[in-house]
Amino acid sequence: MDDDRRDDWTRGPELSADQAREARRRREGVGPAPQERDDDAETLRERQRLAQQDMLDRWIDGVLAEQRRSRRWKLFFRFLFAFLILASLSTTLYGLFVVPGATDPAGPHLGIVEVEGVIDGDARASAERVIEGVQRAWKAPDAEAVVLHIDSPGGSPVQSQRIYDELMRLREQGDKPIIAVVEDIGASGAYYIASAADEIVAAPASLVGSIGVINAGFGFEEAIERLGVERRVFTAGENKAFLDPFSDISPQQRDFWQQVLATTHRQFIDDVKAGRGDRLADDERLFSGLIWTGEQALELGLVDELGSLDTLARQRLETPRTQDYTPQLDPFERLARRFGRVAAEWVGVPQAASPLRYQLAP
Repeated sequence: MDDDRRDDWTRGPELSADQAREARRRREGVGPAPQERDDDAETLRERQRLAQQDMLDRWIDGVLAEQRRSRRWKLFFRFLFAFLILASLSTTLYGLFVVPGATDPAGPHLGIVEVEGVIDGDARASAERVIEGVQRAWKAPDAEAVVLHIDSPGGSPVQSQRIYDELMRLREQGDKPIIAVVEDIGASGAYYIASAADEIVAAPASLVGSIGVINAGFGFEEAIERLGVERRVFTAGENKAFLDPFSDISPQQRDFWQQVLATTHRQFIDDVKAGRGDRLADDERLFSGLIWTGEQALELGLVDELGSLDTLARQRLETPRTQDYTPQLDPFERLARRFGRVAAEWVGVPQAASPLRYQLAP
């Protein structure tokens, strides 16, 4: 009876049709049904679609973030540009209406003109700026004297000659004295300017003189040959590029350039002699380019008196007063000029400034 029950396959739990097919596939080792395979493929496609959508969302977020960052930088530069314009206008108005010196001080005073730093067309001590200051002080009715307050190693021959000529022109009129006061240094082109004054005052330790001309450069022709660099310069005229630092210079070119320096030096010497006259000592070293202290310069006739701006004001006036007539600098113009010069140097555009200098060698 028990064997009959064990062999009777109809006994046991009743299975549904799907369950029966699943059981049969398992016994026969068959994979999932086509419907299930379709379900798995659909699931995989959905996952891929979601991954692509997520990647697209991240890319869109990055683009939006970059656009926001770009807008912020645009706003920043717009505000900066507006600020610079307002600052420039404020500086101009301040220089026109607020800066002291627009009106002459009450009572007698010394009219000061600053000659500070290198004498150059784009520098603080440009001929245009110094001459304008001298003319202001000369025309001021209460200015007892025009005082050039010099602290400069020299600079451009042309700029120095322009200032010298204007001082000599005013000096010949004789309306008021022109006095040069040397602070720390009044050398080369700065002394060229000072020699046009009626008097030169210097401190005992001031550096004065250096009456000479200099042109400094380098020769790199062997260096570029060792580096395997080919120099390509195209000229019309065999001597057009004789000052090129990457080209050799012939003895004839060297002699010619020395003649140019000698001619410029002679102009310097003649103008100093015209300005100082018989006050110069008979010493051949005066025009050799040497520089002296104020005390030594007094013995050589290069200066007339030892002192300073303070002592000069006390000697000339009962109540020492000074007034600065030097034109105010526009900082934005200076910045633009300096940026332009640096940019020109970077791209290799030649500068208009003369290579010759009435300047103390560094």
